Amino acid sequence: MSGSESAASNRWLQGKVALVTGAARGIGLASARLLAGHGATVYLSGRRLELLEALAQEVSEQSGAVVRSLLLDVTDPASVSKAFGSIHRENKGLDVLVNNAGVLKDALIGMVGAEDMATVFGVNTFGVLHCCQYASRLMARRGGGSIVNVSSIIGVTGNAGQAVYAASKSAVIGITKSLAKELAPQNIRVNAVAPGFIDTDMARSLSPEKFQERVDSIKMKRIGTAEDVAGVILFLASPLAEYVTGQTIGVDGGMLI
Repeated sequence: MSGSESAASNRWLQGKVALVTGAARGIGLASARLLAGHGATVYLSGRRLELLEALAQEVSEQSGAVVRSLLLDVTDPASVSKAFGSIHRENKGLDVLVNNAGVLKDALIGMVGAEDMATVFGVNTFGVLHCCQYASRLMARRGGGSIVNVSSIIGVTGNAGQAVYAASKSAVIGITKSLAKELAPQNIRVNAVAPGFIDTDMARSLSPEKFQERVDSIKMKRIGTAEDVAGVILFLASPLAEYVTGQTIGVDGGMLI
């Protein structure tokens, strides 16, 4: 059996319970598919419940795992509390949290408005904090767990016209490092991924010229896929990374900004 066949035959998350925020598309949906494929009971969460219900049924049929939809607005503490309360009632705990929900609003610093700043930080930063707060409580009941936060290459390197987004994603790295230290005694690992230019709806909204400029900046000469990022998220969520915490792993193909 080859290495890839052996990996495919393993169900690294059998019996585990996972929550993915922003799971209706892109990296969130790809991660949910992969976690379910490795045996986890997966909650697909977001603000579009009807879409999530259809996706949950599709992923469940493909993976054979239990997949549920969950209404969750990460910017609303009451919504977060209610969602995690549902997970607690149904499972008595949580093993994996993927903080993927995020928004991007590009603007030069002289043009960005206070409302856009609040929106970006509300989802990208405060949403991560809200979910980590409740997830850590449920994970402690299970004797440990794994939190994977989705940051960005922009949060590592910065980029012109993206100061607000970069700040929100840099904060995610700071949260990751701090919570890794705080939660390690409870056997809760906290790591982050920093995707580069990934083939999502957001990337495809760029002009053809800007799109090609971004691809040309990647040493591997191809845009990344949501599955590329999901694979690293699976690794960090699985027992293969049981001694890894406080790390931010770039998934960028050698991209330069």
